[in-house]
Amino acid sequence: MRSRDLYVVSAIARVEVPAALWRKQRLDEVSADACALLVRAFEADLASGGAGTQLLAVALAGPVLDDAALLAARRGLRAYDAVQLACARAARRADPGIDTFACFDVALSAAAAAEGFVGLTAA
Repeated sequence: MRSRDLYVVSAIARVEVPAALWRKQRLDEVSADACALLVRAFEADLASGGAGTQLLAVALAGPVLDDAALLAARRGLRAYDAVQLACARAARRADPGIDTFACFDVALSAAAAAEGFVGLTAA
């Protein structure tokens, strides 16, 4: 049974997550069958747009991209990382209760903390 928590992701997760999973497969860390299953499950969750699932994507609208450009300059972030953080900021503007930012990148995590997010790291 799935949790009822909703996770907000950037629309670019549609590219980043499958790319990361297939990279794991190319490194022989995940089988091709398992990778394909994980990608399909992620895509299904993302396609449902938060309707009974855990993922809700923030669109890459002009204001989000403008904010990403500013974050890239202010925090020294790579392009996709700046977009991820800008999407989190847009989600927080829509719901001030959003205060947690999860990622595996140290620089992005530090930038999120500097923007007032609580970090969530993998064990």
